[in-house]
Amino acid sequence: MNSANRSIDIALLLGFAGLLLVPWYHIRSGFFGFDWIGDMLSDPRLWPGLGQIADGRLQLLPVLLLLGFALWLRRSAPGPARGRLLLVLGAAGLGWMIAEGFAIGLRGWSLPLEPLLGAIEGQPAFGAGAVLALLSFSGLFAFGLAERGALRGDGFVLGAIVLLVLLVSAFVAYPILAMFAGAFQDFRGNFTTDGIAANILDPAIWSLGCLSGGGCGVAWRTLFLALCTATGSTLLGLVFALAATRTAMPFKKGLRLLTVLPIITPPFVIGLALTMVMGRAGFVTELLESLTGQELGRWIYGLPGIWIAQVLSFTPISFLVLIGVVEGVSPSMEEASQTLRANRWRTFRRVSLPLMAPGLANAFLIGFIESMADFGNPLILGGNGGVLSTEIFFAVVGAQHDPSRAAVLAIILLCFTLSAFLAQRFWLAGRNFATVSGKGDGGRHAELPLVLGGLVVGIAVLWSLFTLFIYGMILFGGFAKVWGLDHTLTLEHYARAFSVSLEHGFTGVAWNSFWTTMGIALAAAPLTAAVGLLTAWLIVRQRFPGKSVFEFSLMMSFAIPGTVIGISYVMAYNLPPLQMTGSALILIFCFVFRNMPVGVRGGVAAMSQIDSSLDEASLTLGANSARTLRRVILPLLKPAILAALVYSFVRAITSISAVIFLVSAKYNMATAYIVGLVENGEYGIAIAYSSALILVMITVIGGFQLLIGERRLRRRAEDGRKVHNIEAREISA
Repeated sequence: MNSANRSIDIALLLGFAGLLLVPWYHIRSGFFGFDWIGDMLSDPRLWPGLGQIADGRLQLLPVLLLLGFALWLRRSAPGPARGRLLLVLGAAGLGWMIAEGFAIGLRGWSLPLEPLLGAIEGQPAFGAGAVLALLSFSGLFAFGLAERGALRGDGFVLGAIVLLVLLVSAFVAYPILAMFAGAFQDFRGNFTTDGIAANILDPAIWSLGCLSGGGCGVAWRTLFLALCTATGSTLLGLVFALAATRTAMPFKKGLRLLTVLPIITPPFVIGLALTMVMGRAGFVTELLESLTGQELGRWIYGLPGIWIAQVLSFTPISFLVLIGVVEGVSPSMEEASQTLRANRWRTFRRVSLPLMAPGLANAFLIGFIESMADFGNPLILGGNGGVLSTEIFFAVVGAQHDPSRAAVLAIILLCFTLSAFLAQRFWLAGRNFATVSGKGDGGRHAELPLVLGGLVVGIAVLWSLFTLFIYGMILFGGFAKVWGLDHTLTLEHYARAFSVSLEHGFTGVAWNSFWTTMGIALAAAPLTAAVGLLTAWLIVRQRFPGKSVFEFSLMMSFAIPGTVIGISYVMAYNLPPLQMTGSALILIFCFVFRNMPVGVRGGVAAMSQIDSSLDEASLTLGANSARTLRRVILPLLKPAILAALVYSFVRAITSISAVIFLVSAKYNMATAYIVGLVENGEYGIAIAYSSALILVMITVIGGFQLLIGERRLRRRAEDGRKVHNIEAREISA
């Protein structure tokens, strides 16, 4: 009873704080600057909700009345009757705030309601006070469901579900709907289907001319490339995971660092390095032509070059997903197989590999979606063979400016990614992969078969040498005076980018975007990891209506190209009720919900190996769901936490497709600044800046590793007489 009342008190405290303490509406200078505190009393635009009601904005009066009724209801005893009323109050409050926010814009009615209701004064976008009220009503709704007995009356689980549904609706579904709604409008805002009808059957999208010697449409090119990239990155990720955990290969820490390097590099830098090395005038191309006498041509520009760049870029993601899964396979099961006289190859093929299925499926899905959504590599290496992401970009910002075509291409892209998502779910449905239980398991992992181990080490070494070669060229480019023309070594590029003066401070041209990027990335990373892993826990451990739809909606932001995400955010958040364009918040929310699915998929893969009996034992001993998650589940998810933090941090720094639409003069991200340098022909500064970012990210990733620590699984010693710890090092930067 006390717990139920305490939850209601928290929800009411948030609501009345929004009405009494903080500005209700959006502040142009930014809420977190706190400049508004001194002017709050004198400026009506900064008044909290109660002040706005007194100033004549009567559309906020129902918010006050509903919260007041909830406060009065707090005095009654918890139970189904009070839960029903709280449920109604929460739903009514959410519905009213959303309705009045969309109905009333800056200049009055946004909907054609003036003939019916008369003229009304306009209102700015929602601010901190309105957001607190929305959270309050969400809490009342969730705790009302708990008092009615939903999900065994677990208020924490219901609160998490309601909060995540609200966030996904606001930052995934709403922007996409806003973009598609704009596609059905002409330049005057009138509804029309002409643009959609003209593009849906375009031969440039669906042509199969490549089967008869011609060229295929952009849809089939993109699908073929995504399948090849997902296959290549998954296999290489598995190779690196096996080499790091199941072989005696030396320099394993260096190997792990190499697998992380491509993911912490701006994608267009890898494309630029491949162009300078293997392009038409690349020195490797010229060397091979001089040795063989054969002209290699422009083979790097097109699907082959994009595939190489994408496999370089996305193999680390597969490695981060698979390393914990490979290490998490129970040694006792492998030992049981060998006790029954199975050889090493049969043990690996029939026991170890099937238990890695969740990781393999998730790695393939992520590689497939990443390839579909990739923008930087196709932009640099695409040549005349564009893919869906670049075609969407040019349909919006190019000379054609055809939002209807962009919407059609985005729908096609969603169909492809949805098909991959459903195929993965169908393959894993009804299968159990739990290998970590409450019991200690014995021994050490089985060794790989000799031939397979040699093949794994050989591939890992060759790919590592290729990666080192590409990164050596990137590093060299930062010191070359004019890369490709004048290779005189110089520090001029670094000096111009990062010069520091005792008198004037940070005077380099890159410092402003650098500090902005670091601040936003460090703010987005923990939020992404927290939301992603909480969602993974709900998906794997909880059963609630609409879970499949909820899980798919989370993948939407990951499946749609960053160009579409950026444009949809601009269209959705440029006007009330949510106005964030040009601010740091829009960048943070974009990164959180763009990168969260990786944390979700990694968490789902890792949690699939943790037996649910651990949760049940904790709950049986009297712990609630929140304590079970914090004390039992999270310590076993340290590899997934680290993977989510690393991935979200580096993607916040290296993303370009969405960022290029959302940056502003005040908040200019590093990748957008580097693209500007490349467009101006300043390749040396661009590469120097990218090299500095790589070093910074390596340092921060190491800090994350020390902060999170390592999962330690209790293993019985081989002699069975004592218990010791075996460190499961899932990743070491």
